[in-house]
Parts: sequence; C-alpha cells; structure tokens
Amino acid sequence: MTAFPDVKSLLEADRADGSIYSNPDVYEMEMDRIFTHNWIWVAHRSDIPESGDFITTFVGSHPVIVSRDRKGQVHVMLNRCRHRAATVCEQRHGKTASFVCPYHGWAYGLDGALRGVPHQDGYTGQLDKAKLPLVSLRVEEYNGLIFATFDKDIMSLDAWLGKAKPWIDLFMKQGAYWPVKTMGEHKFTFPGNWKIQLENTTDAYHFPIVHKSFLDSVDKETEDTLTFLGGEGYVEDLGHGHSVMVMIPDLVDLDENLEAPIPQRFEELAEELGKDHSPEEVRKIIRAVGGSGFNLNLFPNLACSMAFFRVLRPLSVSETEIRHIAIGMDGGPEAANQARLRLHEHFQGPMGFGTPDDAEAWDRVQRGSLAGRDIPVLLNRGIGHEAERENGNLYSDVSAETGMRAAYRQWLVAMTAEENAE
Repeated sequence: MTAFPDVKSLLEADRADGSIYSNPDVYEMEMDRIFTHNWIWVAHRSDIPESGDFITTFVGSHPVIVSRDRKGQVHVMLNRCRHRAATVCEQRHGKTASFVCPYHGWAYGLDGALRGVPHQDGYTGQLDKAKLPLVSLRVEEYNGLIFATFDKDIMSLDAWLGKAKPWIDLFMKQGAYWPVKTMGEHKFTFPGNWKIQLENTTDAYHFPIVHKSFLDSVDKETEDTLTFLGGEGYVEDLGHGHSVMVMIPDLVDLDENLEAPIPQRFEELAEELGKDHSPEEVRKIIRAVGGSGFNLNLFPNLACSMAFFRVLRPLSVSETEIRHIAIGMDGGPEAANQARLRLHEHFQGPMGFGTPDDAEAWDRVQRGSLAGRDIPVLLNRGIGHEAERENGNLYSDVSAETGMRAAYRQWLVAMTAEENAE
C-alpha cells in the first residue's frame, strides 16, 4: 500500500503550504483520494443526446467512454479492453453500435457488455464473456450535468451537490426558452497544479488587474457592469467544497428584470430577433445571451462560469488541462447562439483577452511557489467579515477568498477520509 504524506500540516484555516502545488506525493494522494472517491463531471446531456452517441474523456487519470445505450441509459466505462488493456475507442465523439478493440477484435456493446470474441474456441471453454464487460463507474445526472465516480458507496449525487443545485438551475436558464447545449470547446494546458485553477474561478480580486486589457476592449456600459469590486456581490460556501461567486446580482436569475433596458452591445441583435419573436421573448433571449452573473465552482473539476463550462483535468503535479466549453440554446435562434460564440471567443477563446492572461498568472503562481521555504500561500482575504446565513452558509464580499477556503476544507476532508474512518 502506498505511504501517503501527512497533509494535515499543509493546511490551516487561512493559509496553505506552497508545497501543495509541487509535492508529487501529495499529487498522487489527490488522484487516489479525490479523483476516485468524489463525483467527477464527465459530460453534458447534449454531448450524447441519442442512443449510440458517445464521447471519450477522463475521470482523473483514467480514460473513459461516456455512452448512451439503446434504451437511453448513460454509461461511463473505462476505455480499456479486458483482454490486453488496449483502448477500445480513440475518437473524441461519435455514434456507434459497439466498441471493438483494434488489437484482437474483442467487441463491447454500448453498455460495456462483452458481445464477441474472435476465435473463442481457443479458450477451450475457459472464457465467460458475462464476467468480462468494460469496467463501469457509478453514474448519476442532475439538470443535464453527468457525473461519474469509482466509489460505489459515495453519497448520492443529489446529496453531494446539495446547496449548489439551485445555482445549477439558475445557470441553466441560459437556454432561455430552450434546453442548454454545448457548442464546442477550447482546450489547452498550463504548467501548473490543478488547484491553482480551482482557486481562480472563485477569485474576483484578480479581475480588474489581470483582465485590464479585456476591460479596455469593451464598451463603457459593459466595463461598468464588470466593475464589481466594492459592489453588492458576494462569495458563498455551498458545502462539499462547492461555492458561488456572485459578481452581477442583477443577472443571477435571468427570468427576472426582463423590463431592464437592453444593453447597447445587444441592440442590433435585439432588432434582428424582433423579426420572429415578441418584445418579451427578445428580452429573455438577450439576457440569456449575456450569461449569468455568477461563477459556480463544483468541487473538484467543474465550474459553471458565467456563460461557459470550465473543466480541469490534472495531468501531473505541475501540469493541468483546461477545457472551456461554449454553451448555447438547443433549438434557439441561430443569431443568438452565434452572438454567444462571439462573446466566448472574445474572452475565453485562444485569441481572446481572458484566457491568455489567466494562464500567465497561473504559471507564475506555480513557479513562484517554489521560491523559499515555510512561506505560506495566504487564503485569508475577507475572513474578518465572513458571516453565516440562516441556512448555515458562510459568505463574504465578492473579493473574499471564502470559495477557496471552502474548496480546501473539502480537500482536507477527502485527503484524510481514511484516517478519520479508522
């Protein structure tokens, strides 16, 4: 059994040891304790809308296939042939009736069942296909978000998401009158630990500094909307490591404030939509195009970030893959979806203003954390005026590090779960 380090000494209520970003033993422990014993987001319902649809992705370091079988049931299976361990699917996405290993031709159904073995008589009756399906993970779904876990005894997804569920529901209102759908992604890696990015999604403090070039690129009305430090926004701990950072309170519920003036940058779009939709419908669609006013962090790997999904995947202790997935209205006006894509490209895209600046900051944190010893990473912003709501949730102002502290509390719970069970 692997001897893992004592992580309790690495984290305090308001600070963390810098080695949490660079210690390979801590990283291996995270892969074991966090990415195999928590609910990990793997797909959105729209990625596999019909029977036979599939995508390939990862749960931690494990390659998996997410498929929808002929009965409509979703499966998440290890992408590993039960014979000699070859992957049985290399396509990113597609439609199929089965998965066939290219090495020896073992064939598996959409549900992972082993259907066929070439020249099976060579096993002289010693092979039972029923006992050799693709290894399946536990799968559950909430409002289109599909999660999987290796842990068969973990709490239900409904309980795990808990107080984050109402925020997921609010985020999905970006479909306006239609369901939300994914519309492509921008994928990249950065030379840093996965937790640096986890922190970033709940960090409003950096926005006017890191993203000054973005703010300089937008119109004055948009700039004023995104100048939210010192405003009425807040960060709230939702339990189980989840948190929400509300930056623009007026855009929390997209079904409200429909009488608000249409922002100048959407006036031309509103005129085009008005040819086929009523004024009220136009206002609702326009609000959906602009996105929600909050970032929702779902521990450990998904952020519902204003108007897109941000998914992280640890590659090593000092390298992380990020996917920025654009979302739109499934069946909605093409002009509205095109507008959402243009907004996504402006900030999240590879030539956008936001992603390159964020990635530079993450890289610097990784490199800087190697300088010196016994110098803590501070997580104390806003802790002095953190308060508790009636439901027990901790919250503080929008620039507070409440969300980071929430994530690290859950990190410690997961990392010490076996010790606490003894």
